[in-house]
Amino acid sequence: MVRYVYDFTEGGRDQAGLLGGKGSNLAEMTRLGLPVPPGFTLTTDACRVFLATGAEPDGMAREVSEHLAAVESAAGRRLGQPDDPLLLSVRSGARFSMPGMMETILDIGLNDDSVLGLAKVSGNERFAWDSYRRLVQMFGSTVMGVDGALFEQALALLKDLRGAPDDVHLDAADLAQLVETYKNLIHLETGEYFPQSPAEQLRRAILAVFRSWNAERARLYRRREHIPDDLGTAVNVQRMVFGNLGPDSGSGVAFTRDPATGRPGLYGDYLQNAQGEDVVSGIRNTVSLTDLERLDPRSYAQLREHMETLERHYRDLCDIEFTIERGTLWMLQTRVGKRTAEAAFAIAAELTDEGLVTADEALARVSGEELARLMFPRFDSTATGEPLAHGIAASPGAAVGAAVFDSAEAVRRAAAGDKVVLVRQETTPDDLPGMVAAQAVLTSRGGKTSHAAVVARGMGKVCVCGAEELAVDTGARRLTTRDGTVVEEGTVLSVDGSAGAVYLGTVPLADSAVIRYLEDGAVDEASAPVVDAVARALDRADTVSRLEVRANADTPEDAARARRFGARGIGLCRTEHMFLGERRKLVEEMILAVSDAERDRALQALLPLQRQDFAGILEAMDGLPVTIRLLDPPLHEFLPDRTELATRIAATEARGDRPDPHDAELLDAVNRMHEENPMLGLRGVRLGLVVPGLVAMQVRAVAEAVVARTRAGGAPRAEIMVPLVGDVTELRLVREDVARVLAEVSEESGAAVGCPVGTMIELPRAALTAGRIAEEAEFFSFGTNDLTQTTWGFSRDDVEAAFFSAYLDKGVFPASPFETIDRDGVGRLVRIAVEEGRATRPDLKIGVCGEHGGDPESVHFFHTAGLDYVSCSPFRVPVARLEAGRAALEGTDVSDTR
Repeated sequence: MVRYVYDFTEGGRDQAGLLGGKGSNLAEMTRLGLPVPPGFTLTTDACRVFLATGAEPDGMAREVSEHLAAVESAAGRRLGQPDDPLLLSVRSGARFSMPGMMETILDIGLNDDSVLGLAKVSGNERFAWDSYRRLVQMFGSTVMGVDGALFEQALALLKDLRGAPDDVHLDAADLAQLVETYKNLIHLETGEYFPQSPAEQLRRAILAVFRSWNAERARLYRRREHIPDDLGTAVNVQRMVFGNLGPDSGSGVAFTRDPATGRPGLYGDYLQNAQGEDVVSGIRNTVSLTDLERLDPRSYAQLREHMETLERHYRDLCDIEFTIERGTLWMLQTRVGKRTAEAAFAIAAELTDEGLVTADEALARVSGEELARLMFPRFDSTATGEPLAHGIAASPGAAVGAAVFDSAEAVRRAAAGDKVVLVRQETTPDDLPGMVAAQAVLTSRGGKTSHAAVVARGMGKVCVCGAEELAVDTGARRLTTRDGTVVEEGTVLSVDGSAGAVYLGTVPLADSAVIRYLEDGAVDEASAPVVDAVARALDRADTVSRLEVRANADTPEDAARARRFGARGIGLCRTEHMFLGERRKLVEEMILAVSDAERDRALQALLPLQRQDFAGILEAMDGLPVTIRLLDPPLHEFLPDRTELATRIAATEARGDRPDPHDAELLDAVNRMHEENPMLGLRGVRLGLVVPGLVAMQVRAVAEAVVARTRAGGAPRAEIMVPLVGDVTELRLVREDVARVLAEVSEESGAAVGCPVGTMIELPRAALTAGRIAEEAEFFSFGTNDLTQTTWGFSRDDVEAAFFSAYLDKGVFPASPFETIDRDGVGRLVRIAVEEGRATRPDLKIGVCGEHGGDPESVHFFHTAGLDYVSCSPFRVPVARLEAGRAALEGTDVSDTR
């Protein structure tokens, strides 16, 4: 019989899939003997049944009743008991942390009778009515569907009438009045009355939390974080403890290390006389945890002890929520905390040094995506000038954009191609679309544990919180500084999330510390910890990885940079990039040639230029393989634009002048070579077979460059790659041409020149006939850009802007197939080609040189598919190195606890 409810005493951290992250961690803390208010968890299985059928699972209500009775028995009072009510919280808890994206309802069990009992038993009438108004507000918006803004407007109006700066300054009578206002709002908006039955409140709250799994903001967050839609959320029902009982009570959020930098210590926010949602919402400015030591030394000491216990138990940064109820500390939640990229690397290195994790575990806890963030430029500190304001450095990095004051405007402008900074007093979960669209988030309220800070860190967005010097007026769409400077919407701001500073205008950028280290080994004192942590992670990745990482590079400069970044060769050197600029004229001459002699002259003029290019690249990669792809794009791409030429000629004729004969000749060639779909036209190997002398010129340039480098004392390792092969016969014919030219150069120079010859697998037919193609190919390299286009039937340039966003929204793609490999389709072709190619030639070297070679998730696929190397742009080489190491650890007992 399926079970849907578990007491906190029955679970553990290894059951996150069933009990959700929050429920499994509550169970783990209970098991450790920490002071956790008792409660129980409804499983993700129950959620999935409810979402699939629209009804709660059979037997769930009975299980809830049984577990509620146990909680009531332990507490010595019943849910909603009129004279001394037991109150409950109902919170979501998915397997993966989704901060603020789903729903919470507090103070379940209060009604018009029990609120009076709570006032009497607590001796605090204001507290009782404050708790009741929170319940009615949360229940009304979350369960009954009333627009939350209506409740906020009613609260704001009452504060204005009373001259109260915040809700703490409203008295019991004010809050009782607010409860009536809220209940009337609910009836007006829904036609229902706020339910007075505690049992009904609990049942409806549980189902509302289940439903919130499919709320738009939750779905958006999952798409952003690549969390599957079919996991569902657990629901945690827990006895309420109260931080709003007076100055000896409060709530806070704590981190065992700084989530922004990774520095050890006690970090977090505390708010006296407040509930947890007051802390994370940012509606009131908090104090630091060091102030808690002064306010309540006993609770502070206990909290420190519990935090040390949790960090050593979880062996990672822990994010903890707690409440102090009249001097008694309660632990409400723990989880492995979200952290910035800088903190991720620093913490992994520090935990290794402390002996809490192994080097392999440390590597598993960082990612290529985080490394890429550390490689982004930062603001040039020598050119920043005086800040507009200071705030809390909540999520590091540098971002520039136009100030916008609501989420919808951020989304609108970003869709139009603008870079924006979302400015709010504080953010709420409803601001998620704007946070995703923005380059940075700036708030005037809140701390390092506010919603804005936590979500921004998780997404890798730049964030400055709590910039109290700024008066943000979202209605007027502007902010005002203390000195009276007014910043209207659309004004460009520069946000430094590392220093917690905001600047007016655009601040120049400088290379990040990690890039400077990779380029020349330079390390300054301030950045030494994170640079050292990155270097250690990369060294470990290189030690354990099986996949080599090469670079896509077309110039000696790019090749040299790639080598500095750790590339073990060049997996793709595009020769067409050597035909641009002034050399384009020589290609024009080759195309316009009307005789073999004219074509040979043009090719002979190109030969020394290509030879020089190849020699420089081989020198930069001396001793490492350099895979040189023969000319791939259609020749008309080297000619002037067809429309531009025709317009120029027509304009000349309209003036009565005679067109330039060369223009007319070019237009004739462009018209002759015009293709409706050039991607599937005369390109790649087809060019080599149709244009006499083209392959021979390029191969001779490679061979002569090899000879020159060898004579100079180098160790060149050139490889020749034939693009767009669809049939083994095409490759065989080109190989014969290659072999002839290599033999000629060997004889002429007296030096043996041997270059392996292979092909790009970028057509489905090539993948499906890989066994035969391997008879002629000494290596394969998957061109996954074109393989994706030809497998899906997409023209990338045409479809990405046209409908990809809709496909992502509708779940057709979990991610763009041009960014992350389509494992089911393109990936299957890759696996077929690897298996059949190696069946023919067991020593076949196989790599990938499409853009997927630098995508972290795709690197893991290529590892499992048995490839020998990935190749990517020089900038992504460190990312691919890190992920190649992490991929090698998958399937071992090393896991990422996050």
